[in-house]
This record gives sequence, C-alpha cells and structure tokens, in this order.
Amino acid sequence: MEQNGLKVAVVGATGAVGNLMIKVLEERNFPVSRLKLLASARSVGKTLPFRGVEVPVEELVEDSFKDVQLALFSAGGSTSKKFAPVAARAGTVVIDNSNAWRMDKEVPLVVPEVNPEAALTHSGIIANPNCSTIQMVVALKPIYDAAGIRRIVVTTFQAVSGTGKRAIEELKNQVRDIMNGREAVREIYPRQIAFNCFPQIGPFLDNGFSEEEMKMVNETRKIFSDSRIRVCATTVRIPVFYGHSESINIETEKPVSPEQVRRLLEDAPGVKVVDDLSKGSYPVALDAAGRDETLVGRIRIDPSVENGLAMWVVADNIRKGAATNAVQIAEFLLKSKRL
Repeated sequence: MEQNGLKVAVVGATGAVGNLMIKVLEERNFPVSRLKLLASARSVGKTLPFRGVEVPVEELVEDSFKDVQLALFSAGGSTSKKFAPVAARAGTVVIDNSNAWRMDKEVPLVVPEVNPEAALTHSGIIANPNCSTIQMVVALKPIYDAAGIRRIVVTTFQAVSGTGKRAIEELKNQVRDIMNGREAVREIYPRQIAFNCFPQIGPFLDNGFSEEEMKMVNETRKIFSDSRIRVCATTVRIPVFYGHSESINIETEKPVSPEQVRRLLEDAPGVKVVDDLSKGSYPVALDAAGRDETLVGRIRIDPSVENGLAMWVVADNIRKGAATNAVQIAEFLLKSKRL
C-alpha cells in the first residue's frame, strides 16, 4: 500500500468485475493507501489478494465509507441505488458500474477516451456505461469528431461473462453435460447458451427492443451529448467466455473513406486497428480477452447508404467494458486534482 495514496473501497469485490477492479488497480499502480473490500454478509471471512497481501472482505453497511475517498461499485443496481448516495454523503467519490445511475440527469456517464471532462461535473456519483456501449463509442469517437454521425446500426455478440460468474459456470456446465450425453441444465439464461446464440439480453420492452438494446441507444446519445444520433441495436448472447464483438454500420454527415478511418483510429487513444485482409487479419474475441484496447477491423464502405461505413469492433467486456474504464475515470479525476 502507498503511504500517500487514497483509501479505496471496492463494492461487490467478490464478483467477476469486482475481482478485476482489484487486479486493475494493482496493474495500473493506482495510488492506494488502504483497500477496503465490501460485499454481502455471506462473503465475510473471505480474503482477496492485492499487492501481495490478503485483504479481508467486509460486509457492506451504511458505515462502510468513513474516510473512504474513492469507491468502485460493481454490486448490482439495487445495491448501488441504496449505498451510492450513502457513500457520496460521506464524501466518497463513487464510480458505479451498474445501470442504476446511467440515465440520471445529475450523474455524468463517462468514457475517458470520449468525454472525460464530464467526470468533473459529478456531485459524488459517476456512472460507468454499459460494456457494449463503451467499446462502440471508443471506436466511433474519432469518426464522430471528423465527419459527424447521423445513424448507427449495431448488432452485438456478447460473452457470458457480462452476466457474471454464475453465467460463466452455466456455459461450462452445459458444454460438459452435452458432450457427455446429458441434458443441459438452464438456470441463468432464458435459452440454452452452449452451442447456441439468442437475441435477448435483459427483458423485452413494450417497443419490442430489449433493455440492453435501449441502453445502447440512450447511453450513446448521452455520452456524445447528441440526441440527434439515430441508433438501432440488436444484442445477442453467444457461447464465448470473455470478449464482446460488434458489427457496426454508421452513416456519417460528411464522406470519409476507410483509409481515413484507419488513420483516425490508429491515432486514437485506447484503439488498436487490426485490419489487413490480405493476411487474414481482423480482431476476434480471443484477441481481446485480457486486453484493455478496443480492437477494430473489417473497415469498409457500406454501399447501401450515402456516407455509409461498416466495421467490426471487439473488446474485453469486463476489462475495458467495466473494471478498466472505472479505474481510468478515477485516474482522470486524480490527474485533474479532483480526488
């Protein structure tokens, strides 16, 4: 621990994203003087490693945030709704990974490569966007700045880790059962996930879209501060452990060529272009797993619409799509002397 660092809490520390938040804090040498790990009462007694020390997990209660300067939340919307305001009133800056605060007008929704300055407007709580939204806007921000974007059509292919540890186990168990001639047991997902894919992430709404799809629509507009962008999303769950993939078609306001887009993205923070079809080079989920960059390939003209472009975008959904993005927000606040 660093003597001059911050007292940091991770809420939901025993979950998949919470575990990774701890790891990313260590990887990026975030200045932590003391790390406090918080979870439900059933996790008390567990320990998790941080910088060579086993840190005990404590029960999350209203008094948990005394003297805590930064709290990274990844414990679900209901927990965030209850405890994020408690933490903020105690003087803690909260960076929340749930859907609880994303569309609150008083809470900034931040991707550091896209709208870092929004973080400075917080009143105690900052929201981390949906994992699929994050990787999409990181890839589209340079194009938006150079040529404007009128319309986005996106289809996502999302890994099971986006649902958490129990979903990862469900995929493993279903594959094992099917390969051994047993019936696949379904507990987490509405359909069998092993050897399958289905276009439902979250409940369906009255407009026929799923909750996940509308997150991408509304969050994209909020992050870009542009309500004029038309967005149509279809979100699909696939039998992959880590790494979301997205097929993205955009209509820009001004014409821009694939070559120009490649140059823009090669210079963009947090982006790696993997796009050489002569060598069979394009990004896949396995390439993204364990990495923080957003990988972009298959950049080409979409001839079906004026000023149309198509591309393929891949990122690790629990790193850049969750844990890393949260820590990057904290780093920006620290650099801006707001922590």
